[in-house]
Amino acid sequence: MATRQVRLKPDTTGIGLKPDTTGIGLKPDTTGIGLKPDTTGIGLKPDATGTSRRDVLKLGGAVIVSLAVDVALPRGARAQMPAGGKPLDPSEVDSFLAFHADGTVTIYTGKVDIGTGLRIAVAQMAAEELGVPAERITVIDGDTGVCPDQGNTGGSTGLTRGGADLRQAAATARHALLALGATRLGRPAAELTIADGLVRPLSGGAGIAVATLIGDRRLSLKVDPKAPLRDPLHYTVIGKGLARPDVPAKSTGRYVYVHDFTLPGMLHARVIRPAAIGATLGAVDESGLRGIPDVRVVRIESFLAVVAKDEWAAVRAASALKATWSDSQTLPGSDGLEGWTRAAALDRDQAIVSRGDVAAAGAVKKLSATYFWPFQSHASLGPSCAVADVRGDGATIWSSSQGTHALRANLSKVFGLSPAKVRVVFLDGAGSYGTNGGDHAAADAVLLSKTVGQPVRVQWTRQDETGWDPKGPQQLLELAAGVDASGRIVSWDTEMWLPAQSPGARALLAADAAGLPQEHGRGAGAITQNGDPPYEADNVRVLVHWVKDAPLQLSNLRAPGKIANVFAVESFTDELAAAAGADPVAFRLARLTDPRAMAAITRAAQAFGWQARPSGNPQARQGGTLTGRGIAYMRYKQSENYVAMAMEVTVDAATGRITVKRVTCAHDCGLVVNPDALKNQIEGCIVQTLSRSLHEEVTFDRSHVTSVDWASYPILRFPEAPPVDVILLDHPEQPLFGAGEAATTPVAAALANAVYDAAGIRLRTVPFTPARVKAAFAARVSSAR
Repeated sequence: MATRQVRLKPDTTGIGLKPDTTGIGLKPDTTGIGLKPDTTGIGLKPDATGTSRRDVLKLGGAVIVSLAVDVALPRGARAQMPAGGKPLDPSEVDSFLAFHADGTVTIYTGKVDIGTGLRIAVAQMAAEELGVPAERITVIDGDTGVCPDQGNTGGSTGLTRGGADLRQAAATARHALLALGATRLGRPAAELTIADGLVRPLSGGAGIAVATLIGDRRLSLKVDPKAPLRDPLHYTVIGKGLARPDVPAKSTGRYVYVHDFTLPGMLHARVIRPAAIGATLGAVDESGLRGIPDVRVVRIESFLAVVAKDEWAAVRAASALKATWSDSQTLPGSDGLEGWTRAAALDRDQAIVSRGDVAAAGAVKKLSATYFWPFQSHASLGPSCAVADVRGDGATIWSSSQGTHALRANLSKVFGLSPAKVRVVFLDGAGSYGTNGGDHAAADAVLLSKTVGQPVRVQWTRQDETGWDPKGPQQLLELAAGVDASGRIVSWDTEMWLPAQSPGARALLAADAAGLPQEHGRGAGAITQNGDPPYEADNVRVLVHWVKDAPLQLSNLRAPGKIANVFAVESFTDELAAAAGADPVAFRLARLTDPRAMAAITRAAQAFGWQARPSGNPQARQGGTLTGRGIAYMRYKQSENYVAMAMEVTVDAATGRITVKRVTCAHDCGLVVNPDALKNQIEGCIVQTLSRSLHEEVTFDRSHVTSVDWASYPILRFPEAPPVDVILLDHPEQPLFGAGEAATTPVAAALANAVYDAAGIRLRTVPFTPARVKAAFAARVSSAR
């Protein structure tokens, strides 16, 4: 991909944009003559023909000229430009694709790139089908004004649905283009191909450019679900490690994140939160605001905020404003949360898996164990931010939401806006992996903009983000299993205590505080999956006890549910192997029949240099530390990715500190679109989950969250990040599964199993803090007496 970056600024003049000769960006075009494509491939240049920008935008390939510059940068200007009647129906090819007269292509996806490399991957998928080089493709993602609704981005569906839908549309377009080329070239379509943007004979000879056949016109075709995809044997783009085009700008501080976005006349805002969850607002004392210029206080029932022309003024005002809140003590406190979860009132019980009779199974040896996963935050490095411009019953919102279409629907409903007049434009944020505070920040901005009649930018603080973002839920799991004399697993019983979920949108903080009616749905994703073992077992039961209440607002946090369930299942599998005196790798392989599962474990073990023996390590002590290795495996949702992970750790018995020395991961997600981006994604999964396993736990008292900064909610630091070796098992003949979550799930179990191998202690509660490690050592000593 081209590394040259060209930035577009908002067009505040209404007359267009022109090149910034400094090479930094684009300036307002005061000539009034508009823009045309720069055929050098670098940027845009004045259109001296007299065709205006408005005329260009009315063409079939709307929002083309000013957006086909670069996949990464021109986001700030996007919502200033009309959609031009572009179709949004996912059944229409033109909803996904626009061909341009300069040979470039714009693709539109309702899924968004939250740093996962989705843009380059979907560009490659489209390029493969269209025969157009990937560097000529611009990706527009998550803009509800021009992108079809493909559902929220999550569950690794960015490619499995977003990319697959787009690829099918491109395959449909490919066959239409071949038919057009056949007419123009006087050759049967079966004798033609598309390569480098040209329809040309397979046997060689002159061709015709796709741009000549269709450029700036619509195909007006329905997506053909049966349009054949390119044969993997002939791939030229899929499977290549093309560079992400957003990285140069992100690496040099020039990328426009949502935090950087500005509008003319925009006000800056800070929302003042209560000291306790559920508190109501009493008196407000504005006397401290004297001397802070252009500050306005906005109060709507218990919603309290300050807005100002200058951000620093808003920050000062938020600190100086004095407010009185009621007391509220509705939380159980995080100390003893495991016991509270077990004893809490239940909504209902649900059997997720029921095969055979676990109670009747004859076993010569039985084991049981309890595992606990706490509340965790998304802990985005940059607190949430959003910009809203509400005009009458319509609005444009700039947000890093992973579900821009759903956010549009909810904001419209809650704030009384016309859905047809509301547009949500995705801008990159600081990462979320589920629903962090971003949607709440967007609601804050909409309420304030609607109230003050100007565009408003809301920037959350670190305390807002970690204190008020929706949380990944706590999970309590009790496991029991029995084995017969041969070591066969004859029974497996998993009981889960999980917070009950209910339909409807997650309640917005701003709306609740302002007393606006809204839905109060509660959800954390598919948190029951992977509660059963992937290994052969005669009788299996997974029973969920749905807990009626949840202390904190819930969220779908990366690999929701599966991460805790696999931690329990794979740790317990290791306990079974240890009880049998078996090597952990051999124990797993003996109970699998799926060749891809066995290949993942075998490849991970080989690459790691696994030495077969039972755990724990007879030579664990090396100087002042204990050394061990562990392994874990899972098939994501029992139907998708195969991931096996081996890990080496050291444990300092005196301090309780765990150090991860190295990680090896074998990863099979079917078709690999971009191996470089995929490896980056897997590495990110592993490092982030090491942070969740070693450090992260939301704490709260009776009133509020107390882990609100990096001291009270620590995350993994750079010196703690281990070397990570990723082995990709590519299956181009298989469907792709995506890779946004799967590699997170074996991490905690591999880590816990390695700690047992090193130190002989079982860690069953996350995070594995030094205090918990030392407590485990003390308990082992006590039990040995």
